[in-house]
Amino acid sequence: MTYKTPQESFWAGEFGDAYIARNGEESIPQRARLLAKALERTSGIRSVIEFGANTGLNLRALRQIMPEAEYSAVEINAQACEALRRQDWIRVHNASILGFEPRQAFDLVLVQGVLIHIAPDELQSVYRLLCRSSARYLCICEYYNPTPVEVPYRGHAGKLFKRDFAGELMEAHREFELLDYGFAYWRDKNLPGDDLTWFVLRRR
Repeated sequence: MTYKTPQESFWAGEFGDAYIARNGEESIPQRARLLAKALERTSGIRSVIEFGANTGLNLRALRQIMPEAEYSAVEINAQACEALRRQDWIRVHNASILGFEPRQAFDLVLVQGVLIHIAPDELQSVYRLLCRSSARYLCICEYYNPTPVEVPYRGHAGKLFKRDFAGELMEAHREFELLDYGFAYWRDKNLPGDDLTWFVLRRR
């Protein structure tokens, strides 16, 4: 596979492999609680796609909430795709988010902890992809900052960026509006998280 950016190679390679080992099934209950809260105001979701699904922990959490939905995943790392394929109810696409072309629109598009790792110059094309892929809802769970900022990531530069992803997307794509938003705080004993801010957008 050929990559456009250093960030893609980073996640497709050894660092992406190591990420799998650091994130296990013990996080599924917390993910389910966060996603259930985020999606409280949605309805009628029958199809879901997650971009940057890794081994499918979020999709496994969502399946607890919406067992009848159909699930798809886009993931750049080959080892993660092997784990995804062991979940035979997930349709798996081993591809970069920068090169994926959706063949259908899904009721829910989920992206969590992925936009922060995209090269900033590529974000507008990713926003267009997310919008093309969504028939109804977008759920964006990322690190938030009101202005763009780069943050060192496990000793690496140029690999983590914070900004107002949801706000930028809505400004560029007026067909989506804010439905709900919230914050997962790592000190919350009932709903611990990684200080993620989540936004649920709805197609007008």
